[in-house]
Amino acid sequence: MSRKAMRADEVVLTAEMRLGMRLKLARQIRGMTLKAVAEAASCSESLLSKIENGKASPSLPMLHRLVQVLETNIGWMFEEVDGEEGIIFRAGARPLIALDPLRQGDGVTLERVIPYSPGHLLQCNIHHIEAGGESAGPIRHVGEEVGYLICGEVELTVGQRAFRLKEGDSFVFDSDLPHHYRNPGSVRASIFWVNTPPTF
Repeated sequence: MSRKAMRADEVVLTAEMRLGMRLKLARQIRGMTLKAVAEAASCSESLLSKIENGKASPSLPMLHRLVQVLETNIGWMFEEVDGEEGIIFRAGARPLIALDPLRQGDGVTLERVIPYSPGHLLQCNIHHIEAGGESAGPIRHVGEEVGYLICGEVELTVGQRAFRLKEGDSFVFDSDLPHHYRNPGSVRASIFWVNTPPTF
């Protein structure tokens, strides 16, 4: 494994641990048991325990359910710089967050472009989808989304319609439409993805 790859793994691990600690903190603040949160979020108590201990990652739909039950937001779960507004985020130093369970290939990783913060009106990530990988879902939420396919090819499904996108293609849609994507190609695909308001 290269030195760069090792750094990426360390960032993902740190993100998982931070997510688990903040989920546990939010649960304890509300005086809820593991069982109560698990039942309300439609997941097993054992899986929730693993997530809180940084030993498992929730799918994006599950994370949406958990933050709704805990009356918080996904941005707070991943915020690393408390009370500071960052301006510059260098290439190779942006956090990588693995949210979706591995299905085919190596799954989906989000590269955070701007920090999750109450001060931002936009949420922006680069979605890296390995060959055969796909997002969990479909999901839906309040807002609007826009994206640009940096490289590779992706099949984007919005509502009942599926679109085949290639490098250079862009898209926009209302977030309340069920949506998900997959990489049907043989190489990694990357999407520059922006949505407002920040929801995760």
